[in-house]
Amino acid sequence: MRLTFASYNIHKAVGTDRRRDADRILTVLREVDADIIALQEVDLRIGQRATVLSRAALDDTPWRAVAVAKRPRSLGWHGNAILVRRSIKVHDSHALELPTLEPRGAVRAEIEHGGQRIRIIGTHLDLSGLRRRDQIRAILTECRTCNPPCPTVLMGDFNQWGNRTGAMREFAPEWHVLDTGRSFPSRQPIARLDRIVHSAEWGCLEQGVHHSAMAAQASDHLPVYAELELPNF
Repeated sequence: MRLTFASYNIHKAVGTDRRRDADRILTVLREVDADIIALQEVDLRIGQRATVLSRAALDDTPWRAVAVAKRPRSLGWHGNAILVRRSIKVHDSHALELPTLEPRGAVRAEIEHGGQRIRIIGTHLDLSGLRRRDQIRAILTECRTCNPPCPTVLMGDFNQWGNRTGAMREFAPEWHVLDTGRSFPSRQPIARLDRIVHSAEWGCLEQGVHHSAMAAQASDHLPVYAELELPNF
C-alpha cells in the first residue's frame, strides 16, 4: 500500500503579496495531489474562527474535510484540519487539547484504506521549545493509548529548525522524522519548520518540499510531502 501525505501551513490564505486568496491555496493543493493533507492556519483567529477555505470550494476538489471542528464556521481546531481523498473511509476523528500558553492544538483521524486502518495526526506546535517538548509528549501519549494500535503519520508546522535537536529528540528511537527539506519562508526557504513523522511500520519512498511559482506566492510556507508504503500489508 502506498499513500502520499502532505502538510501545508496556509497562513490563513494570505500570500506573500499580503492578499488573501483561497483559490491559490486550492491550486497548490492540486499541484501536490496528496492523498491525505494536514493543514495549519486554516481558520481565522478572531470572531467565529471562520475557515478561509469554504466547504463549497472543497466540494470541487478531490478531498473532503475530516470532522474535527468545534465551531460551526470552522474547518479545523486551532487552525488544524485534515483533508482526505473522497475514496478514503473515515472511522473516527477528534480535536486534541495540548499543554500550551498559545492557542495551539492537534487533530486526529482514524481512516481506512484498502482494508488497513491508519491514524493521522495534524498539529501546529508552540514557538517555545519547552512547550513544544510537552506538546510532542502529549501527542505521543495519545498515540500509545489509542486502540487499536495502527500505522501512524504525524504532520504539521513544528516551529523547530533541527531534526534531531530540542523537542525532536522525543521521537527517538521509535519514530522516523523525515528530512523533507526547507519550507519557510516560501520565497527563499531557509528553515525546516514543516515536518512529517511516521511510525516504524512505514517505509518512505519519496519525500520533499513542493516548489512552484504559485506555492511561492500563496503562503509564507511551502508544502512538504512524502510517499509512504506499508511493505508488509
